[in-house]
Amino acid sequence: MRQISHLKGVVTTWRDLDKKVTDLATLTDLSLAEEDRSLEEEISHEIESVEHSLEALEFQLHLGGKYDPRGAMLAVHAGAGGTESQDWAQMLLRMYLRWAEQHGYHTEVIESSPGEEAGIKSTLIEIEGDYAYGYLKGERGVHRLVRISPFDASHSRHTSFALVEIMPVVESEVDITINPDDLKVEAFRSSGPGGQHMQKTSSAVRLTHLPTGLVASCQNERSQFRNKETAMRVLRSRLLELELEKKATEQARLKGEYVTAEWGNQIRSYVLHPYKQVRDHRTGYETSDSSAVLDGGLDELLKAYLRSKIQG
Repeated sequence: MRQISHLKGVVTTWRDLDKKVTDLATLTDLSLAEEDRSLEEEISHEIESVEHSLEALEFQLHLGGKYDPRGAMLAVHAGAGGTESQDWAQMLLRMYLRWAEQHGYHTEVIESSPGEEAGIKSTLIEIEGDYAYGYLKGERGVHRLVRISPFDASHSRHTSFALVEIMPVVESEVDITINPDDLKVEAFRSSGPGGQHMQKTSSAVRLTHLPTGLVASCQNERSQFRNKETAMRVLRSRLLELELEKKATEQARLKGEYVTAEWGNQIRSYVLHPYKQVRDHRTGYETSDSSAVLDGGLDELLKAYLRSKIQG
């Protein structure tokens, strides 16, 4: 039913655009026939609107992967460096939340571990909306920040790292089936905010998939059942991403490419001092407007990566 609803939406969008173009052509012919120049501004505005819509729809053709139309699970992990990296992880989380907000996506924080002094050690959020995974799938990897530290009294320059994970939301057990015997289920007391109820009862749930060692936990709900249900969705997404990663690695091996997700190989650098620049090391795309990027302005970086994969 979700697939049918999605396809109906696609068809409706193209039909509406087709009708808009037909109406615009009729209006243009009428303006020319009657030599009425008063409609020129309206026609010009409508043409720009159609061009913008068409450009967005054409770009969606780059998102042809099986799981691209789905929502996404996004995790951010602070690297080595204590408070510096934890603050950087918090900045990245804010960047993705702002990006999602700008595109009308709904977000929910599933799991978060706060830093000792500032920032976060790790977090996991779900981004609901069409093509969230397709747009964000290239964000997986290490992100590097260079700046004057706000936590250093000597105002020296620091380099921080954070790891971003992206997983497609699993919509059914058809994608991933988990044998109950392969699961280790643990209940524990929530360590996050939520009042006395969350602190005094073992409502949080941690799931461990024994064959792979993958772990998923949730503590943001008051109900242990709800937390287990959410943790199971996260685990399925992690298992699906693991399968996709294996396939990508095998394809890269057959092509003779070297693919790795190790800490030393950052995908993007964000420099705030001594100059401002955000540079994607895979595509070469760069911009000096680092403030806009950190405020959620990721579209050009995302598009550059997706175009590079199509051209490759």
